[in-house]
Amino acid sequence: MRKADVGVALYLLAAIIFFIVPIPNVLLDVMLALNISLALVVLFNCLFVKEVLDMSFFPTLLLFTTIFRISLNVSSTRLILGTGDPGNVVATFGAFVGGDDIVIGTIVFIILVIIQFVVINKGSERVSEVTARFTLDAMPGKQMAIDADLNTGAIDDREARNRRDKIQAESAFFGSMDGATKYVKGDASAGLLITAVNLIGGTIMGMTREGLEAVEALQKYGVLTIGDGLASQMPSLMISLATGILVTKASKEADFSDVLVSQLFGIPKVLYLVGMTLVFLGITTPLNTALFIAFGLVYIIVGRVMDRSMAVEAIEEESTQAEEEAEEIRKPENVVSLLQVDPIELEFGYGIIPLADVNQGGDLLDRVVMIRRQIALELGTVVPIIRLRDNIQLNPNQYIIKIKGIQITEGEILFDHYMAMNPGYVEEEITGIPTFEPSFHLPAIWITESQRERAESLGYTVVDPPSIIATHLTEVIRSHIAELLTRQDVQNLIDNVKESNPVLIDDLVPKLLGIGEIQKVLQNLLSEGISIRDLLTIFETLADHATTSRDTDVLTEYTRQSLKRAISNRYFMPNEATSVVTLDPNIEQEIMSSVKQTEQGAYLTIDPERTKLIMASVETEIAKLENLGKNPIIVTSPIVRMYFKKMTEEYFKDLIVVSYNEIDSNVELQSVGMVTA
Repeated sequence: MRKADVGVALYLLAAIIFFIVPIPNVLLDVMLALNISLALVVLFNCLFVKEVLDMSFFPTLLLFTTIFRISLNVSSTRLILGTGDPGNVVATFGAFVGGDDIVIGTIVFIILVIIQFVVINKGSERVSEVTARFTLDAMPGKQMAIDADLNTGAIDDREARNRRDKIQAESAFFGSMDGATKYVKGDASAGLLITAVNLIGGTIMGMTREGLEAVEALQKYGVLTIGDGLASQMPSLMISLATGILVTKASKEADFSDVLVSQLFGIPKVLYLVGMTLVFLGITTPLNTALFIAFGLVYIIVGRVMDRSMAVEAIEEESTQAEEEAEEIRKPENVVSLLQVDPIELEFGYGIIPLADVNQGGDLLDRVVMIRRQIALELGTVVPIIRLRDNIQLNPNQYIIKIKGIQITEGEILFDHYMAMNPGYVEEEITGIPTFEPSFHLPAIWITESQRERAESLGYTVVDPPSIIATHLTEVIRSHIAELLTRQDVQNLIDNVKESNPVLIDDLVPKLLGIGEIQKVLQNLLSEGISIRDLLTIFETLADHATTSRDTDVLTEYTRQSLKRAISNRYFMPNEATSVVTLDPNIEQEIMSSVKQTEQGAYLTIDPERTKLIMASVETEIAKLENLGKNPIIVTSPIVRMYFKKMTEEYFKDLIVVSYNEIDSNVELQSVGMVTA
């Protein structure tokens, strides 16, 4: 057991024992001195602590000190009434602090109680209550701010986690303080009642036991009672003051005293005005002339000194800042930092800044957070941090999207306009500025706010600028999510599955497959828009088939077949026949006969002219599907699907190629054509 644990336990045990067992006056003196010293420790700790959470156990500490102080009250009462000799501390407080006069002592005691009750306790209680309420109300906003900073890359995951923990700790602390202030108030009330009981009881004891007159008994026991009350109320007052300091403390950057002095005497012109006012009062009024003029001159001199000091500090700060900037440029590490490449960047001109500025009502940061969440739910992978930054080299309304530092696409918006797109069945066309929707390059027009309601009533699809950027960014991320999946991301996914399925992971990694091979399989799935959220099924399939083949393309096909329910739900409507195109068996045979296996993988050796004929047929057949308003889907045999997809992906980016083994048995297919050549 640690010494600190023993010490705390003995402190509480002593408080309980003092309620029951009489103690000698010498021990009472020791305990009262300890109580005063602990109150001073608490007071100065609260005064100089930088953050309130550095005193997170203060509510519990209040309970401990309150119980201990009341137990000493009981012990002193027992000695006063029993022996009439409560020890040196109580007698000194009664004689010295109370003036050895019951009237003076009573007045001083009442003043202390009033100060504690009316001024400190009541204010601390109200501040604690309001702070607890506002801290709780501010939690959602603080959480959103953390998410926004994390999303923009201003902080990392560890810093975000630390901030969230701090928010929870603050909420718990101020919630506890709201209740703990009741301990302080109750302590003051108990002290007042105990003093009144002691005064009455002591007077009766002096008259009945010692045969004293009422006045003599009141004087003798009254002084001791007042001394006991003062000896307990002084520590109680210090604890109450410490509570008030802690709940009103706002500075987190510097010491309390530094902040207080800088805020109180940090404006020279205020000191000048105060000094001149005091000099004026000393000259024109019957007040002590020398005293007020002296104080006025002191304030004027201090103001002059502060003025010069601030000017020197400003010059030193400017020179220091210039030196630091120059030193930063000269650092060799500064060059290394330039080599860092952000996975995803969204750069925009200054005209789009209001969309990203929360203070100006922009919600682009919130939309970016939702994009990451949406893709995580849709594809089962975590999107890297999306860096948002302004670029003065761009046109005011222009934005560009970069993947790994390379520009992928760009777009342009009109800040105070809306984009209206004709879905093909509008009742009447409206006028506007012609443009193209950046995500899918569809024809559209820019319209004003006044035209928006009419455009929607005519059947136009109307979109605001933040939605345009968010949609464009989402589509770019979807199309490049495979290359954004790193080995570290795969390791994180594996660790997440290992928490609930350790046997599977131990069997798969690294015995059967390495991280890089699993990464290739997951990238293959993501590149065709297949969600990897069901990692358990994916890893189970890889563990089953990795013993016979470590070819990542082959393992991908096995995995796709295991995910046929998800693939079917994605591409085929339930209870509805889906129009598809099939592949001529002769072409399938031709593709398989042209496959060449190497150590680096398989590739096709079909004649280029033959490939062009097949692609022409593919184009013809998928045009039939597009004319019907259907997705371009080609169904092949399982053994051909992978190679046919590789052959067509350069010509038809959005072509969906599935095998018969990837289609659920309850899906109804309707062939509208066949790829032949």
